[in-house]
Amino acid sequence: MMLMQKIAMYSDEQLQANLTALVERHSPMVKRIAHHLQGRLPANVQINDLIQSGMVGLLEAARKYDASKGASFETFASIRVRGAMLDDVRKEDWAPRSVHRNARNIAQAIKSIEGRTGRDAQDTDIAEELGISLDDYYRHLQDSAGARLFSFDDITRNDESVLGIQENSSKLGVDPFDKIQQQHFKSNLAKAIATLPDREKLILALYYREELNLKEIGNILGVSESRVSQIHSQAALRLRSRLVEWQG
Repeated sequence: MMLMQKIAMYSDEQLQANLTALVERHSPMVKRIAHHLQGRLPANVQINDLIQSGMVGLLEAARKYDASKGASFETFASIRVRGAMLDDVRKEDWAPRSVHRNARNIAQAIKSIEGRTGRDAQDTDIAEELGISLDDYYRHLQDSAGARLFSFDDITRNDESVLGIQENSSKLGVDPFDKIQQQHFKSNLAKAIATLPDREKLILALYYREELNLKEIGNILGVSESRVSQIHSQAALRLRSRLVEWQG
């Protein structure tokens, strides 16, 4: 065997060994992300399926990681892992059309109320605007909670379950105009979040920034886990109503 072929074979074996070691070292991160995501997903989504998708994302991250870009591998990989899990969940399209329809109606009701009154729409206001009971309104929020699959980095994906924003993220980072548009959107998103009612803003911060689960947030606020889920869903729909110009 020629020397160059031996070197190439050794390099391939060494690369594979490095990839394997990297994946094994960061597999606990995949499980942590999977358990965190499962708290906002419908019961039929199995933790093992999330972990399997996440491991594929981790392997992909290990193959594509470039240390010269500045980000740590864990930061780079966590984005890939979470994205891989969410992509697989979204492919199942579990949510019935009625869930999306009710979510759109709630967002429109919030927009109408706040446009008329100039203040944050309250639960009772929204239920009255929709012509349903408060209990039915809370049920709609609970149903749509699993469809609120967004993080602040994932929010511009072209998916009906994500705020209704029809942005094609596959192009972002390629076309300079798309990069500017993405930055402009994130700036507007940050401003919209700052205008949320205090409790909704706090729940988003605890959930996405501090990465607490719904039960932990409920313990902090002194409310049930299901109530935290409802408030989280309402916050997402309020953001959707206030970012209407970004919706398709």
